[in-house]
Amino acid sequence: MDVIALSRLQFAVATIFHFLFVPLTLGLSVIIALMETRYVRTGDEEYRRMAKFWGQLFLLNFLVGVVTGITLEFQFGTNWSRYSTYVGDIFGSLLAIEATAAFFLESTLIAVWAFGWQKLSAKAHAVVIWLVAIGSTVSAFWILVANAWMQHPVGYVIRGGRAELADFWAVISQSYAVLTFLHTVMAAYILGGFFVMGISAWHLLRKQNVSFFKKSFNLALIFTLIFTVLTALEGHRHGVDLADKQPAKLAALESHWETQSFAPMYLIAIPKLDNTGNAFEAIRIPGLLSLLAANDPSAKVVGLNDIPLDERPPVAAVHYSFRIMVFLAGIFLLTVLWGFFKRKDIENQTGYLKILPWMIPLPYLACEFGWLVAEFGRQPWIVYGLLKTNQAASPVASVQVLGSLIAFVAVYTLIGILAFWFMARMARKGPEF
Repeated sequence: MDVIALSRLQFAVATIFHFLFVPLTLGLSVIIALMETRYVRTGDEEYRRMAKFWGQLFLLNFLVGVVTGITLEFQFGTNWSRYSTYVGDIFGSLLAIEATAAFFLESTLIAVWAFGWQKLSAKAHAVVIWLVAIGSTVSAFWILVANAWMQHPVGYVIRGGRAELADFWAVISQSYAVLTFLHTVMAAYILGGFFVMGISAWHLLRKQNVSFFKKSFNLALIFTLIFTVLTALEGHRHGVDLADKQPAKLAALESHWETQSFAPMYLIAIPKLDNTGNAFEAIRIPGLLSLLAANDPSAKVVGLNDIPLDERPPVAAVHYSFRIMVFLAGIFLLTVLWGFFKRKDIENQTGYLKILPWMIPLPYLACEFGWLVAEFGRQPWIVYGLLKTNQAASPVASVQVLGSLIAFVAVYTLIGILAFWFMARMARKGPEF
């Protein structure tokens, strides 16, 4: 493998592993904040115990997320120096704001929250966890804005062979950035909700701390139901935006090849691996792709045959990743709807409770496949329309990248095993206070 392939693989390994922890940080922080708010409003001591129990899992998850995220930023210098030289004026400023304005605030306040149970009033302590949740969300915003700029660059000028920032507001307010932020954060909220629901279901099956885990379950259930519906609605809006800003990615999502009005959607499509068409198509629905892409069944949708072969994304990878993500989203919606109608007697819904612990990994998979859709769908560009991935890597030897890749895999495997083992142990143990 050449240095570009190895560098891409290394960044993918680091990002996929880091992204196992980021969504739970985002989702669980808000759920804990809601629990503490309920405690302040009702005085029910059980909500305080809930916030402390789920807070232990949150703190461990946050710690591992921080450790695994640091290496990502170093790779922009070690593996992608040409990219950093070309867009550092824009990309670097966004990451700098994230680190100084969001991450440091979030990290400091987490310490205040963790050690402030006996030192702060209930209201002040609840305010702190809300600030932690807001800080996590703001941190995600700046990172996702940076990624969105790579997907749809705006607000820049080319000067001296480099992209330089010309309109900061255009960068942070463009629709692609806003929709990417909403979609990612709401998906993280769904993950956090299923995490709480799954662990609560495990304890409810065993009739352990029934009141405690029933309250945890029902709070997470309503939270998850709201954001599952909102994510589906936003996902449609995101698709409409893609049709305008990344037509090649949209076409790859549905393996759509011919530019046409009343563009059909095939419920079953198998793309050829050579990126030249479909090997198999079945269940054709006329006009559905046009409707989804433009809210108009007669709208014209660009097909991949009008995209140069060397500028097409890897269609099979994008298409299957997208279909898996959407399929999982459908499962999530059905699951939370089922739980919503059974919530009053949830501790006795044995069949349903048995399913939920096994569903904890599924939102993780959905988030990872969503990331693959975003990143595979941008290829062969690292900055869409401006800089190709094969022009962005550092001038280093393949053996150097291979060595660091092996080290990453080994260290991350060890960290992952320990982190999830400790989290599983804490989750099974239940509240001790």
